[in-house]
Amino acid sequence: MRKSHPVRRAVLATAATVSGIVLLLTLKPGSDQGSADAAGSAVPPAAAQSPQGGAQAIANGTVTGDAADTQYGAVQVRLTVSGGKITKAEAVQSPKGGQSDQINANAVPKLNQAVIAAQGAEIDAVSGATYTSTGYKKSLQSALDKAKAAGAAGSGNDQGGAQALGDGTVTGDAAQTEYGAVQVRLTVSGGKIAKAEAVQSPKGGQSDQINANAVPKLNQAAVTAQGAEIDAVSGATYTSTGYKKSLQSALDKAKAAGAAGAAESGGGSAADASAGDGSAGSGQGGGGGNARAALEDGTVTGDAVQTEYGAVQVRITVERGKITKAEAVQAPKGGQSDRVTNQSVPRLNQAVVKTGGADVDAVSGATYTSAGYKKSLQSALDQAGG
Repeated sequence: MRKSHPVRRAVLATAATVSGIVLLLTLKPGSDQGSADAAGSAVPPAAAQSPQGGAQAIANGTVTGDAADTQYGAVQVRLTVSGGKITKAEAVQSPKGGQSDQINANAVPKLNQAVIAAQGAEIDAVSGATYTSTGYKKSLQSALDKAKAAGAAGSGNDQGGAQALGDGTVTGDAAQTEYGAVQVRLTVSGGKIAKAEAVQSPKGGQSDQINANAVPKLNQAAVTAQGAEIDAVSGATYTSTGYKKSLQSALDKAKAAGAAGAAESGGGSAADASAGDGSAGSGQGGGGGNARAALEDGTVTGDAVQTEYGAVQVRITVERGKITKAEAVQAPKGGQSDRVTNQSVPRLNQAVVKTGGADVDAVSGATYTSAGYKKSLQSALDQAGG
């Protein structure tokens, strides 16, 4: 019997192996492509929809997060949302002084930019600014939560945000600066800012000259912008920064009042006013009428306000929603102050009863007493619900 040639066996084995490999290769691409298609058809839509849906849930407007304390100072973030997207992020507070100034001058702009790019709080910390980054992200998340809550409530569009301001007078929190406190009060009528004023600003020395120029410009800018997006006044950086912080606080309060009043129709408020005893208002100046009607009956004493010549403290008596009596339970005493106080305080008391609020003019020659009187008066009005 003749044996097979070894070379022939090797050739046949090789041919069989090559044929098998070719067959496998021709089958595998179809299987892998199918898997990729299945994966591709399932993953991208979910990934695309999640960020888009989140962006749409944010209400348009400006919202300020809670201040987050860090080892070197507070960080507070404010967001501007338009078209359901974050268009601006800024730190209205960040650690100051020493090396913090250099660190945050580099870190904060990067964090602001990262928020806009990420459209959320999923941002990386800036190297060398761990504390600032951590505080920034906490305040940012707080701002996002507020914006999402407002979006869930259905605040809709930018125009609706402007209309959400509640009519009346609202005073922002006092913002401390290196040279003194700044505090802003807004008067809102018809959902718009009709008047802005600084009830506190740094006093004494060069501050008097600086703020005499800066504050009127800031007041006008707030009315023009109808919000806190105003430029700092050249040469008055500290005052401008404090003004904007207090202004934003006032806006937040006015928006909260507007949101609380949204559940009640405007017609209902007018009906309540007209159905009353007539003391609430004669129909002129809806915002003012509502503010006066909101005063609770009784006697309330405002905070004591320190002036250069002594403290001023005002007490008001409210009956049937109207101020029937105003008096200064404290006023500067001694020397020339006695004469100034005796002349100015009765006029201020009378002006309060006449106007029914804090919009009273200063008495000539009694600037400090008048300013202190108005601050304490506003404090009393706030406590009375006005």
